[in-house]
Amino acid sequence: MAHPAKNGELIKVPNTLKVKIGGQMAKVDMAAIAKAEAALASLSSNFDDWISDEVTKLEAARRQVGEDKLSGLAGKQLFNCAHDLKGLGTTYGFPIVTQIADSLSKITQTQELREQAPLFLVDAHVDTIRAAVKSNIRNVDHPVGKILIAELRNKTQDFLDTL
Repeated sequence: MAHPAKNGELIKVPNTLKVKIGGQMAKVDMAAIAKAEAALASLSSNFDDWISDEVTKLEAARRQVGEDKLSGLAGKQLFNCAHDLKGLGTTYGFPIVTQIADSLSKITQTQELREQAPLFLVDAHVDTIRAAVKSNIRNVDHPVGKILIAELRNKTQDFLDTL
């Protein structure tokens, strides 16, 4: 099992992953994938309404933060809304919202971060998400969207670098 090497010993570890996952994986069922894609497509007419509902929840959480402070329960709710939008943005046809919500999630993901996060930066993220949805700016390649994402990421990184 062990083989001498020039500057050390090479140890070959047995591959136990197959045993842990139960052997070979089954072939992908393309019919099941097609069925899931068709189901998703049939729901797509609701996506604009659903993302608007999610943005409304985010805005409500931001208003509550104004009363309870970002470090309280309202801050946690704001993070949850941002995290939801991070996951739902692309699904609902707004990859730009996924990118912005990801940035917002980074500055609100823990109690310690929320205690120090500047509200102007939180507001900039919330306002940008609202504007993207309201103006139907969906793609990260949109000229204005691209600039906004870059600026939010830079400001977010500046904040994280100060910690």
